Amino acid sequence: MVDSLERPAPGPVRTSPFAVLRNAWRGLTSMRTALVLLFLLAVAALPGALLPQRSLNLNLVDQYFTDHPDLAPLMDRIGLFDVFAAPWFAAIYLMLMVSLIGCVLPRSVEHLRALRTPPVATPRNLGRLPHHATGPVDGTPDEVADRVRALLRGWRSAERTEERAGAGVREFSAEKGYLREAGNVLFHLAMVGLLVGFAAGKLYGYEGSVIIPVGNQFCNSGILGYDSFRAGLRVDGTELEPFCLRIDQFEASYRADGQAADYRAEIGYQTTSDLDEGSTAEWRPATLAVNAPLRVDGLRVYLMDHGYAPRFTVTFPDGQQRTGEIQWRVVDPSTLLSEGATKFERPGITDEEQRRTSQLAITGLFAPTSSGGDVVTSVFPALRDPEVAVDVLRGDLGLDDGRGQSIFQVDQRQIESGALQRVARANLVPGQEITLDDGTVIRFDGVNQWVGVQVSHDPGQDWVLVFAIAVLIGITLSLTIRRRRFWVRLQAADTEGRTVVELGGLARTDRAGYGEEFDRLRAELLGPEKKDG
Repeated sequence: MVDSLERPAPGPVRTSPFAVLRNAWRGLTSMRTALVLLFLLAVAALPGALLPQRSLNLNLVDQYFTDHPDLAPLMDRIGLFDVFAAPWFAAIYLMLMVSLIGCVLPRSVEHLRALRTPPVATPRNLGRLPHHATGPVDGTPDEVADRVRALLRGWRSAERTEERAGAGVREFSAEKGYLREAGNVLFHLAMVGLLVGFAAGKLYGYEGSVIIPVGNQFCNSGILGYDSFRAGLRVDGTELEPFCLRIDQFEASYRADGQAADYRAEIGYQTTSDLDEGSTAEWRPATLAVNAPLRVDGLRVYLMDHGYAPRFTVTFPDGQQRTGEIQWRVVDPSTLLSEGATKFERPGITDEEQRRTSQLAITGLFAPTSSGGDVVTSVFPALRDPEVAVDVLRGDLGLDDGRGQSIFQVDQRQIESGALQRVARANLVPGQEITLDDGTVIRFDGVNQWVGVQVSHDPGQDWVLVFAIAVLIGITLSLTIRRRRFWVRLQAADTEGRTVVELGGLARTDRAGYGEEFDRLRAELLGPEKKDG
């Protein structure tokens, strides 16, 4: 008896790095992975719609930090306040693009090959197909073949002749609905185009906001002219498309409850070519309204909001005057109650210390339609009964310490340190004035309006529109066109002048509704179907 030899246990299967990469690529470029990534991209974009974003409204982000001091830092750490610039969002975006390209390009090549391939040959047993019919037809095979050719106009067809039992048999193969697969390919290629278009906008686009008082102008010469500017990843702000915009007139209409009915600004603008002509160029008139932007040189200029800019004239004790008019910030959108700070420096003072400590700031609230009384508030957004409640501050405004300062308020640290003190408080209507203890007179002259405009440049927007239309066309073709095949076999019958016609049909898509079309083709060739009984 021979002892059995022990076989060694099989070792671990070694997989080459190439096989791992190949399998990973196949998994990434599968349609299932593309659909999963598309779903993940939609889910990843939800925080950008539900949470305030720094690129859109920094004030709302700051307010969210104030309201949720414990949760907001954690959310900020993973980029939920700047979703579309977060690395994890970019990773999903790039993986989806690679998946779609790897999935669609081979499929497109395969479809092009299918377009060049003639329809498949006629099956030997047409009776096994879901749709089939057989019957004799008057006429020779040549005559019936002419009728088949006329019937198959619009089909992609091929004609063959075979020898069977010493007799020639004619076969016609026809196929229709190639645009279904073309629509499917177009849909996915257009999705890739959409991703590329969006990426181009993020890389080379920019968006800036600026407040322009009525009667003033703004030129798109650099980022320093904007109040806020969001640049694309490849935009440094030194090569902006130059154009100029002038606000000639602004009109706002309101409903009885104070809601805005219409904003409309009459403007003049100069394009890049106009600016090249110099000062002789004419201003082109246009109307800027809500949802009706100005489109010029690849830019879009939107009318966003408006507010008021109180105008004050300060007469100093030596008789010199200075007039200041700067926009005040809206604090109540329903009534356009505004707050702000108009700042002055006393002219003609050479002593640096005296100049710095004699600065003035007029701060407070402005009501376009005042409620009256000691406490000023606004009851309507239109400019019906303007009044301003001001605090006059004198001292060091902190303008020379090198730190940035808001145009809408003074530096509270200067007030807390005593470097800036309140010297007067009053409620003023246009034409009224207040005199300070040193003889300085401050007069409230009136009010000007300002408009806020947004300038957007998106080089990919035209392509996004084209590819969005292509997506709709592709999915429409894919869902509405039916792919089907039709075969005809002609064979001479025993009786003279008769031909046996054998038909077969096959739908290549689910629920294609091919039965009615096959019945029509059968009736054209074989005549109406005879009912039993």
